[in-house]
Amino acid sequence: MCGIVGYCGNKQAAPILLEGLSKLEYRGYDSAGIAVRDGEEKVRIVKAKGRLSELANKTDDGHAMKGNCGIGHTRWATHGEPSENNAHPHHSDDFEVIAVHNGIIENYTEIKDKLVKKKYSFYSETDTEAIVKLIDYYYKKYNIGPIDALAKTMVRVRGSYALAVMFKDHPGEIWVARKDSPMIIGVDPEESFVASDVPAILKYTRNVYYIGNLEMACLKDGEVHFYNLDGEEVSKELSHVEWDAEAAEKGGFTHFMMKEIHEQPKAVQDTINAYVKDDKIDLEATGITDEVLKSLTEVHISACGSAYHVGMVAQYIIEKMARIPVRVELASEFRYRDPILSPDSMVIAISQSGETADTLAAIREAKGRGIRTFGVVNVVGSTIARESDHVMYTMAGPEIAVATTKAYSAQLIAMYLFAIKLASVRGNLDDQRQDELIAELKTLPGKIEKTLEDKERLQWFTAKFSNVHDVFFIGRGIDYAISLEGSLKMKEISYVHSGAYAAGELKHGTISLVEDGTLIIGVLTQPDLYEKTVSNMVEVKSRGAYLCGITCSGNYETEDTADFTVYIPKTEEIFAASLAVIPLQLMGYYMSVARGLDVDKPRNLAKSVTVE
Repeated sequence: MCGIVGYCGNKQAAPILLEGLSKLEYRGYDSAGIAVRDGEEKVRIVKAKGRLSELANKTDDGHAMKGNCGIGHTRWATHGEPSENNAHPHHSDDFEVIAVHNGIIENYTEIKDKLVKKKYSFYSETDTEAIVKLIDYYYKKYNIGPIDALAKTMVRVRGSYALAVMFKDHPGEIWVARKDSPMIIGVDPEESFVASDVPAILKYTRNVYYIGNLEMACLKDGEVHFYNLDGEEVSKELSHVEWDAEAAEKGGFTHFMMKEIHEQPKAVQDTINAYVKDDKIDLEATGITDEVLKSLTEVHISACGSAYHVGMVAQYIIEKMARIPVRVELASEFRYRDPILSPDSMVIAISQSGETADTLAAIREAKGRGIRTFGVVNVVGSTIARESDHVMYTMAGPEIAVATTKAYSAQLIAMYLFAIKLASVRGNLDDQRQDELIAELKTLPGKIEKTLEDKERLQWFTAKFSNVHDVFFIGRGIDYAISLEGSLKMKEISYVHSGAYAAGELKHGTISLVEDGTLIIGVLTQPDLYEKTVSNMVEVKSRGAYLCGITCSGNYETEDTADFTVYIPKTEEIFAASLAVIPLQLMGYYMSVARGLDVDKPRNLAKSVTVE
């Protein structure tokens, strides 16, 4: 969602804010703004609708704004249309309190009505302006300091927020508060930073603090103090971010997405290496024991988007190997249906950012019922990682493109490892078979590299269909789960209407949409289901569809049915998703490029969905 950057130190703040915001463009936004204070002087605010380049032009890349303390923001519209007026930072009527905000304030209309009665005026349609003026109201009415004003505001508002606030009476300081929305604080000997995500500050420091829920902090030059809701100072442990700053750069690729597609072999290899020791799966780092795994009676997987599709693959694999019931559920639905959870069940939450609002809510719902939770996340110190009983980190490194690729692949590996371990400790997998699976897992990075070698042919094929209006993906079993991810990649970055269907369901309605030239992509990696899916492809071909088949090397008879066939290296059928997804990612990418679209920053989308 929105991006926040703040700086206080001995350098000019505006250029640092602009550069930090540029590292957060992947999160999705429609406007941007910065506020900078020059010592005791009045804060200067500059805002612009559209891309960050518009804001840079208005400020001469920040050089026209003098001052060593400031906050910046990229806005993704929730309340109020994208406009300069609705852009952040927002300010009190007298400009004595200025703030940026990520999240959603659910009761902002009540707050606004109260403040109007107190003679406050409002210039925007945002919920953020209401919270800024509520802080100002408490600050002035009770003649209290920033800590008490923020604490009273936090108690009053309902919703989610990451707030960065500047007070006129406290020059050179940034005050922050957090509930649910992500926020990270970086420090160096003479500088302090705040941001919504690591890439914004990675160039300047890798020493960071993770601020907890319902906590506040004060940033000064190289100094940070943390407070709880009672205003009591609390201590925090400093963490070190291991990501290399170069990992957040394009590295010669035209787009982050293509770079990250090519980084998948490394992400897969690193994730395997983290949990396979001496050719055995070792989940000790997650905190889960064999005894816990043996005691489980069912598994619930909760996730959103691509992570949900990983969960779909995991469902087939865990049930097949461990013989334990698995239910995969969209996190946005999980807590609202009053799920039935047995005491010996476990809820697995999958999230790249570890901050996904709905997935986090599912974790909290499960914990509130006394159910064990297991987080699969990519960001160390993220909220889901901190709040889960057990956490399994994927080793994808920073993922910048909105459309996930390497994080998805790393999540698949994590779930393969979990499934094999679960099946093994429950006695459903003997040592020989476990050794075979682990050995095959280790071949996946090389096989992904091999699959990427077909990209030029895929580019040629995709370009032929750059004007297509509809694309359908079909498959059975794990291939259906793969199809879901292929369809999402196509629609989210190329804006082509696409849908994924279990191949056997075509006859139950969807086949009526097939006409001459309709592009249908069939995924055929599962030996036991191969003939069934081919039969479904024959049905749609007879109705004029153009067929693309994705299958394993050796299934050359696919060419008898498909008009265009993509081959992936042979692997264990339960691992096929790791290879079959590669051509689907490339198709989505090349379709977007052919249509002249912004691959890394598709419209209306954000990298991390931190609000409901």
